[in-house]
Amino acid sequence: MVIVEVCIGSHCHSKGAYELVSSLNSLVKKNNLSDEVVIKGTFCLGHCTKAVSVRIDNDKIYSVQLEKAEEFFDECIKKNLELCRI
Repeated sequence: MVIVEVCIGSHCHSKGAYELVSSLNSLVKKNNLSDEVVIKGTFCLGHCTKAVSVRIDNDKIYSVQLEKAEEFFDECIKKNLELCRI
């Protein structure tokens, strides 16, 4: 199981955090990964100047722009999922 936390604090919110959560959830469903990937909101991850902040499996924090959501999903979330399956 891969846990993806998207900051929904005030700065990230103003940069499109809720839209990013929605987009990532749609990608999870589109790829039939609902049993393997959880997208959830969290408060400040401490990287406000790099919003929208996203953390995968309580590890690395990424700065993700809404227009790069699919690329982020493919390159980071799916990659983490593959590592979990090993």
